[in-house]
Amino acid sequence: MDVSFAVWAATVIGLCALIAVDFFVGRKPHEVSLREAGIWTIVWIVLAVIFGIGLFVFGGGQPAGEFFAGYITEKSLSVDNLFVFVLIMAKFAVPSIYQQRVLMIGVLIALVLRAGFIAAGAAIVSTFSWVFFIFGAFLIWTAWKLIQEARVENEEEAYEENRMLKMIERRFPSTDQYHGTKLFIRENGKRLMTPMLIVMLAIGTTDVLFALDSIPAIFGLTQDPFIVFTANAFALMGLRQLYFLIGGLLKKLVHLSYGLSIILGFIGVKLVLHALHEAGVHVPEISIPVSLGVICAVLVVTTVTSLYASKKQDRKQREEQTAPVGTPDARDDRGPLSKDDD
Repeated sequence: MDVSFAVWAATVIGLCALIAVDFFVGRKPHEVSLREAGIWTIVWIVLAVIFGIGLFVFGGGQPAGEFFAGYITEKSLSVDNLFVFVLIMAKFAVPSIYQQRVLMIGVLIALVLRAGFIAAGAAIVSTFSWVFFIFGAFLIWTAWKLIQEARVENEEEAYEENRMLKMIERRFPSTDQYHGTKLFIRENGKRLMTPMLIVMLAIGTTDVLFALDSIPAIFGLTQDPFIVFTANAFALMGLRQLYFLIGGLLKKLVHLSYGLSIILGFIGVKLVLHALHEAGVHVPEISIPVSLGVICAVLVVTTVTSLYASKKQDRKQREEQTAPVGTPDARDDRGPLSKDDD
């Protein structure tokens, strides 16, 4: 898809305008209600759909299909990010009224950093076709790693700061108390960094680690930098509201990692087939409609099975809590107590 500089500029300006509206609407620190989160989640989804329809009208079915496949993939991978965001918020004890501001700035940092990843990825892909072998192998390995991690339950999992964040905390003096939404304060003549800035950096830089698998994944669906960037932008922009909307539902998506591993593995195979095709080997390639169908089907099945498994687990826990105690079977196999036993 040929995209002129004017279209690129208009798209970036339009996204910046939407971000500005979102920022000024929620600029006052407050606890985000389910109603507010729901409305804004729908708004961002509708905007993404409108953008995809625009691509269909002006570019045809191919770029539109690539955008929707990329958007859905990035959105589903972003939901997995929310688990880590919850851990970060807990570690830094972020007050609920400031969480929406933290997520807003953190997501903006992530979007800027991802834009750099996308630009570098587009340059490499356009120059070296063999890189698809590396991307494909990496996604298949990531899929296997996700399955292994999903099979190991770790209820006491904790967030670990990345090296860059640790270096910042060591070199820049900071305070352990929040001071509203201020990033820096002056105390006893010293300029101190607040936890607000640290947690924003934690959200933004941690997301870059997730980009290591999401960027190759979307390049497996499309090599168009414009579509890669816009799909990422729309997926990330609604992430803040989604955090508050499904925060309580995250624990119920127990099979999400399995679903994501299937999607990443599928795209990895697609990339390897594409690389073989580019190398002159006659192999079948997976079309975008098939990719879109597989991704949607996996997400639907994963969600349904997750909710069913969570419901079954909740019922089992309720039954254990209400089970009678002190019955003869619960004592031992020696039979009834005798006087000697007393």
